[in-house]
Amino acid sequence: MKVVISVDLEGVCGVNSWVQVSPPEFGGLVNAAEYQAARERMTLEAAAAAEGALAGGATAVLINDAHDAMRNLLPERLPESLPPAQVRWTSGNDKPLSMVQGVQEEGVGALLFVGYHARAGSVRGPLAHTWNGFIRNVRINGRDTGEYGLNALVAGYYGVPVVFASGDDVAMAEIGDELGPQVVCVAVKEGLSSFAALHLHPREAQRRIRTGAEQAVRAAREAKPYTTLWPARTELSFDHQARADQCERVPGVTRVDAVTVAYESPDALYLFQFFRMLSKVAEVRLEG
Repeated sequence: MKVVISVDLEGVCGVNSWVQVSPPEFGGLVNAAEYQAARERMTLEAAAAAEGALAGGATAVLINDAHDAMRNLLPERLPESLPPAQVRWTSGNDKPLSMVQGVQEEGVGALLFVGYHARAGSVRGPLAHTWNGFIRNVRINGRDTGEYGLNALVAGYYGVPVVFASGDDVAMAEIGDELGPQVVCVAVKEGLSSFAALHLHPREAQRRIRTGAEQAVRAAREAKPYTTLWPARTELSFDHQARADQCERVPGVTRVDAVTVAYESPDALYLFQFFRMLSKVAEVRLEG
């Protein structure tokens, strides 16, 4: 069985500031040093998940860099392929399936989330957001969700279940509530506020991720892909009405209130790609 590991950065152990998750071009030397340390821990957590997946019976692992510009992983620190098992990784932010690139491949039987964070608006969720800084909420068929829900639906479209997640405790509670007990959740830090957390030692976090990933992959054949009722109604709320103004002009989009628009989707892939399109349409300069 092949598995895909989607690796974000905000939920990684030791991370609780935007400085740590922003590439050096957005800051000075302090930013560069903190980002470098965070991306190394991100890589080691991804490696731990891959090692656990292989120990759990995976025949191939695809590690997908899923943060920001998606070129954060340090490949030399990832596990090497041990024939017959194969380990590969993807980078670059222009992927057809973005954070879950690879779930469409034949033979993939499980998706693992590493370094995941809580949805926008979550209380005590360190660096909680959904996709970008201006989406305030995503609601699918009346249920608020985050990146984890969107990604789980895309995986479900291809028949792939989510079986593991690691990140902050707020995110783990949200994922467990939405995706169910089949997901082995490992909290590597406890959120204290939007910009503070109580962390495990990084090596302890990696040990727990490895153990959890092994357990999850061993049980993956019993897991069910995540889905919702179709056609599905999606509502997007923004931080400013100007963003909703732009989205309202797209065919198929309706206005719900000053900052919220809605659209209907026949399936998860349509929902996800339409969401990505509206996220780009909403990138407007607010000063006019």
